[in-house]
Amino acid sequence: MLRKTILLFLVLLVFAAAGSACSASKEADLHMMPLDQMPADVQTAPVVVQQAYQFASANPDVMKDIPCYCGCGSIGHTSNYSCYVSPVDGQGSIAFDNHALGCTICVDITQDVMRLLREGKSPQDARAYIDATYAKYGPSNIP
Repeated sequence: MLRKTILLFLVLLVFAAAGSACSASKEADLHMMPLDQMPADVQTAPVVVQQAYQFASANPDVMKDIPCYCGCGSIGHTSNYSCYVSPVDGQGSIAFDNHALGCTICVDITQDVMRLLREGKSPQDARAYIDATYAKYGPSNIP
């Protein structure tokens, strides 16, 4: 009986390791800006905030079409992307916005987009999910 229990434990351990390896490779599929290219405030922020900044800044084509519902439209933000990145200059230099450092709604929206894309959903599917999930918090900041 002890052998069967040990064998079962080992089999479950192998499946658990395989499952975490699969999820790690899915995470790697997302295009992320390197953390060392982020401002110091971002580098010392919680990991979910770091990841949100890394993803948003590296994926403007996706994130400029994702709205934010935290009320930041009143400060000129026009998408969830602008919660992280101020206008990019003519040479392509990124200036980071510190708004999302203190806004869980912005970060939650970005984390949801990341999760949906890892699950194989399209950016349009992610947008529909964000609209349906976050509209209860306020108006969209996409005009």
